Amino acid sequence: MNMPSPASAEEIQEIAVAPPPTLHPHPNLSKQPAKPALTPPAPGTSPVMNIELLVDVPVQITVELGRTQMTVRQVLELERGSVIELERVAGDPVDVLVNGSLIAVGEVVVVDDRFGVRISHIVSTNAQSGVK
Repeated sequence: MNMPSPASAEEIQEIAVAPPPTLHPHPNLSKQPAKPALTPPAPGTSPVMNIELLVDVPVQITVELGRTQMTVRQVLELERGSVIELERVAGDPVDVLVNGSLIAVGEVVVVDDRFGVRISHIVSTNAQSGVK
């Protein structure tokens, strides 16, 4: 495998004194100033977010049955039929997370041969952020 030869002193000098490249604006960009993403509230009104902007944004829902810790050796020894014991007791509520944030707890149910979760408690935003 051929290794590239090191740059000569002349080549390094040429690079060091070369003028900076000329930047050209993208032809599809407008020259008008950018508009704010959200319009500020009118004077005398409260800054209420328009939830309609977000209602169709997809989010990831995760139901966490439980957790445990294992060593790498234990993970490597797993095979078909292995049972992983979790820290939760059967019948304990499960956590419902939206994009990784806890929003509710509930109980596992079966609906038409599929698992589901019946929400039993919505977690307050203060509890999510650790505020008491």
